[in-house]
Amino acid sequence: MQQLQFESSWDKQIAPQDRENIEKIFKETKDLNSSSVVFSPIREAINHRDALLVSVLVHNFTEHPLTLIDAKLHYSVNNEVIAEKDFTLPDLVIPSQVSMPWTFIFPKDSYSVQNAFKSGRLELR
Repeated sequence: MQQLQFESSWDKQIAPQDRENIEKIFKETKDLNSSSVVFSPIREAINHRDALLVSVLVHNFTEHPLTLIDAKLHYSVNNEVIAEKDFTLPDLVIPSQVSMPWTFIFPKDSYSVQNAFKSGRLELR
Protein backbone atom coordinates (compact mmCIF):
# COMPACT_ATOMS: atom_id res chain seq x y z
CA MET A 1 0.00 0.00 0.00
CA GLN A 2 1.37 3.38 -1.06
CA GLN A 3 2.44 5.75 1.74
CA LEU A 4 3.13 9.49 1.77
CA GLN A 5 6.46 10.59 3.23
CA PHE A 6 8.19 13.95 3.42
CA GLU A 7 11.96 14.37 3.22
CA SER A 8 13.13 15.84 6.56
CA SER A 9 13.81 19.38 5.30
CA TRP A 10 10.39 19.48 3.61
CA ASP A 11 8.73 18.14 6.74
CA LYS A 12 10.19 20.97 8.84
CA GLN A 13 9.59 23.85 6.42
CA ILE A 14 6.40 23.12 4.53
CA ALA A 15 3.52 25.52 5.07
CA PRO A 16 0.31 23.94 6.42
CA GLN A 17 -1.64 24.90 3.26
CA ASP A 18 1.02 23.30 1.03
CA ARG A 19 0.98 20.14 3.16
CA GLU A 20 -2.82 19.93 2.82
CA ASN A 21 -2.53 20.36 -0.95
CA ILE A 22 0.08 17.59 -1.21
CA GLU A 23 -2.02 15.28 0.98
CA LYS A 24 -5.01 15.96 -1.29
CA ILE A 25 -2.96 15.17 -4.43
CA PHE A 26 -1.69 12.00 -2.75
CA LYS A 27 -5.22 10.82 -1.92
CA GLU A 28 -6.29 11.46 -5.52
CA THR A 29 -3.31 9.67 -7.10
CA LYS A 30 -2.11 6.99 -4.65
CA ASP A 31 -4.17 4.26 -6.26
CA LEU A 32 -2.96 4.73 -9.83
CA ASN A 33 -2.67 1.37 -11.50
CA SER A 34 1.07 1.48 -12.08
CA SER A 35 4.20 -0.50 -11.38
CA SER A 36 6.61 2.30 -12.28
CA VAL A 37 7.54 5.83 -11.20
CA VAL A 38 4.85 8.48 -11.73
CA PHE A 39 5.09 12.24 -11.21
CA SER A 40 1.93 14.08 -10.12
CA PRO A 41 2.22 17.85 -10.58
CA ILE A 42 2.04 20.17 -7.59
CA ARG A 43 3.20 23.52 -9.03
CA GLU A 44 5.57 25.25 -11.43
CA ALA A 45 7.35 28.57 -10.95
CA ILE A 46 10.27 30.69 -12.13
CA ASN A 47 12.60 31.78 -9.32
CA HIS A 48 14.75 34.91 -8.90
CA ARG A 49 17.56 33.27 -10.92
CA ASP A 50 15.17 32.54 -13.82
CA ALA A 51 15.31 28.80 -13.08
CA LEU A 52 12.20 26.72 -13.71
CA LEU A 53 11.02 25.00 -10.52
CA VAL A 54 8.83 21.96 -11.05
CA SER A 55 7.32 20.58 -7.85
CA VAL A 56 5.82 17.11 -8.12
CA LEU A 57 4.69 14.23 -5.98
CA VAL A 58 7.03 11.39 -6.93
CA HIS A 59 5.21 8.07 -6.68
CA ASN A 60 7.54 5.09 -6.50
CA PHE A 61 5.13 2.27 -7.28
CA THR A 62 8.03 -0.13 -7.93
CA GLU A 63 9.35 -2.88 -5.68
CA HIS A 64 12.76 -1.18 -5.39
CA PRO A 65 14.01 2.06 -3.80
CA LEU A 66 14.25 4.93 -6.28
CA THR A 67 17.51 6.84 -6.60
CA LEU A 68 18.16 9.49 -9.20
CA ILE A 69 21.68 9.09 -10.55
CA ASP A 70 22.20 10.53 -14.04
CA ALA A 71 18.42 10.43 -14.46
CA LYS A 72 17.21 12.32 -17.50
CA LEU A 73 14.03 14.23 -16.75
CA HIS A 74 11.88 15.91 -19.39
CA TYR A 75 9.24 18.51 -18.66
CA SER A 76 6.64 18.98 -21.37
CA VAL A 77 3.70 21.31 -21.87
CA ASN A 78 1.04 20.42 -24.44
CA ASN A 79 3.17 17.42 -25.51
CA GLU A 80 6.15 19.65 -26.35
CA VAL A 81 9.35 19.08 -24.36
CA ILE A 82 10.36 22.48 -23.00
CA ALA A 83 12.96 21.41 -20.42
CA GLU A 84 15.36 18.54 -19.94
CA LYS A 85 18.19 17.88 -17.57
CA ASP A 86 20.16 15.01 -16.10
CA PHE A 87 19.69 14.90 -12.33
CA THR A 88 22.00 13.24 -9.82
CA LEU A 89 20.52 13.41 -6.33
CA PRO A 90 22.39 10.80 -4.26
CA ASP A 91 20.75 11.89 -1.00
CA LEU A 92 17.24 11.42 -2.36
CA VAL A 93 16.10 7.82 -1.90
CA ILE A 94 12.41 7.09 -2.21
CA PRO A 95 11.57 3.68 -0.76
CA SER A 96 9.38 1.18 -2.57
CA GLN A 97 5.65 1.96 -2.39
CA VAL A 98 6.30 5.52 -1.15
CA SER A 99 5.25 8.89 -2.56
CA MET A 100 7.34 11.96 -1.75
CA PRO A 101 7.12 15.59 -2.85
CA TRP A 102 10.19 17.07 -4.52
CA THR A 103 11.12 20.16 -6.52
CA PHE A 104 13.28 19.71 -9.60
CA ILE A 105 15.21 22.81 -10.67
CA PHE A 106 15.88 23.40 -14.35
CA PRO A 107 18.48 26.18 -14.73
CA LYS A 108 17.83 29.02 -17.15
CA ASP A 109 19.79 27.38 -19.99
CA SER A 110 17.96 24.03 -19.73
CA TYR A 111 14.44 25.13 -20.68
CA SER A 112 12.62 27.07 -23.41
CA VAL A 113 10.93 30.25 -22.30
CA GLN A 114 7.14 29.85 -22.50
CA ASN A 115 4.11 32.03 -21.89
CA ALA A 116 2.85 29.43 -19.42
CA PHE A 117 4.36 26.44 -17.67
CA LYS A 118 1.11 25.20 -16.16
CA SER A 119 -0.37 21.79 -16.91
CA GLY A 120 2.99 20.31 -17.72
CA ARG A 121 4.20 16.74 -17.32
CA LEU A 122 7.46 15.56 -15.81
CA GLU A 123 8.81 12.26 -17.12
CA LEU A 124 11.79 10.08 -16.35
CA ARG A 125 13.52 8.95 -19.53
